[in-house]
Amino acid sequence: MTKNAILAAALSPCLLFAASCSGQPSGDTSSTPAPTTPPPAGGTADAGEPVTVTSSSDFSTRSFGAFDEPWAADFAPGTQTLFITEKGGTMKFVDTATGRTGNVTGTPEVDYGGQGGFGDIAFLPSESAGTVGSRTIYLTWVEAGDGDTRGAVLGKGTLNCAAAESCAIEGLNVIWRQDPKVTGRGHFSHRIAIAPDGQHLWLASGDRQKMQPAQDLSNNLGSVLRLTLDGKAAPGNPFADRGSPSDQIWSYGHRNILGLHFDAQGRLWDLEHGPAGGDELNLVAQGDNYGWPLVSEGDHYDGEEIPPHSTRPEFHAPAISWNPVIAPGDFVFYSGKLWPEWQGQAIIAAMDPTAIVRVAIDGETAREVARYPFERRVREIVEGPDGALWILEDGDGGRLIRMVPGG
Repeated sequence: MTKNAILAAALSPCLLFAASCSGQPSGDTSSTPAPTTPPPAGGTADAGEPVTVTSSSDFSTRSFGAFDEPWAADFAPGTQTLFITEKGGTMKFVDTATGRTGNVTGTPEVDYGGQGGFGDIAFLPSESAGTVGSRTIYLTWVEAGDGDTRGAVLGKGTLNCAAAESCAIEGLNVIWRQDPKVTGRGHFSHRIAIAPDGQHLWLASGDRQKMQPAQDLSNNLGSVLRLTLDGKAAPGNPFADRGSPSDQIWSYGHRNILGLHFDAQGRLWDLEHGPAGGDELNLVAQGDNYGWPLVSEGDHYDGEEIPPHSTRPEFHAPAISWNPVIAPGDFVFYSGKLWPEWQGQAIIAAMDPTAIVRVAIDGETAREVARYPFERRVREIVEGPDGALWILEDGDGGRLIRMVPGG
């Protein structure tokens, strides 16, 4: 559901005071169970600095309308216009300067259900004109296959916003597919990251709840991929000599990546769901194996233990992990414009517990430093041009919330 006029209503008093608010379903569908014990200090497997929890008086927040299962959002570079995908297959935009909202036509047909549907959105940083105008757009979604199979795809097209109240996607073509398509409706991942220099496109491809493909280089599941801007395997990838689709793979042994971003140093990080415990933030390294499903800081849902990373040093261990989980959505590396003390930190959308989680990066490791409870599951978080944080709640009626410092 969307609204055509901007809403300036204040948020619920319990928005940032979760103790008085009822809980929401945990994690993504069929993905992550609810935690049963409080998180350890630092939010890691090992105790770190104490986590602080702040109240609603620390922030000023406003709601800018509600959406139908919003999944991803991105500002068109150089503008104040935010584009939002809704999982059922629709796309909206909000001019955050004026509150004007509109619809985007030309969106693809999606295979909707479970964790599947419309996915991520990304723009080229080099196309940063002051108006939306006409520019390249990348989208991911789930596509149906033969015999009750499906898989994520990546499309490239042109976004044209010449009309005052609407935008259209033109010439949208699929430039990449998960290989192979399999049964089930989980762990698509399909997050996009454009390299800071604009020369390559990075893509998260989940294990599709099949586990073993994440250790099999003959497919592109359970992997982070490095592609050209046209969706082909980028030259110089570590497994290029094995042919397609192995030549797409940059790293493997991943489970279900729901965040993929570069930090200010140009390093790539992923944020992924673990099983029963073991959510991870990872520094993504060329050719490295991250161990799923052979190692994890969590266990299988039936209680069967999984060896931790410490038992298999050949696998790349997470920079930080959570057990109990935080059921992460997306995240950003914050610029420091409005909160200077947050500069360079990962600001994470969490769905269980419903919160924003702030993580400091220490070289190649990380530690949780603060947690801000929210009333509802937080699916997406992006930084606006002025440093404000724009937050999308998960599910039907998920609100778009602008958060800045102050009471």
